[in-house]
Amino acid sequence: MDIKQIKQIIELMKRAELNEFAVEEEGFKLKIRRGGAVVASTGGSRNSAPPFVVASEAPAPVAAPAAPTAAPAAAADEAGVTYIKSPMVGTFYSSPSPESKAFAEIGTAVSETSVVCIIEAMKIMNEIQAEVKGTVVEVLVENGEPVEYGQRLFKLKSS
Repeated sequence: MDIKQIKQIIELMKRAELNEFAVEEEGFKLKIRRGGAVVASTGGSRNSAPPFVVASEAPAPVAAPAAPTAAPAAAADEAGVTYIKSPMVGTFYSSPSPESKAFAEIGTAVSETSVVCIIEAMKIMNEIQAEVKGTVVEVLVENGEPVEYGQRLFKLKSS
């Protein structure tokens, strides 16, 4: 899917007044949410449409494992464990402001729709949802740290 097709989808969403759109095809996943978590905005009219938050997943490149015998053992040790991964490149924030309590800490039970952190990308604050159900076992990123696409943010024990 190219950027032209994504722009067409956004225009259709505006015309149809849709708030969310998701598509998945052959290892590619695209999710567009209208009116995403924007903490601050500059300029613009009061009547302008809310901004879009676009999150997409491309297939991960297949690489040969460094230690083939270690991979199955690691998977067996982590049965019932899932990870929340970053859907984009940006800066990780554990709370909406420095004075606020963190969205998710060790021991926090999360559901599919629970907001677990904010990732700032291009001056837009994007709320990241867990998308899985479980209990936070470990926070893998420090507040204010830059994150990469697909980087593990939280370790969860599945419930």
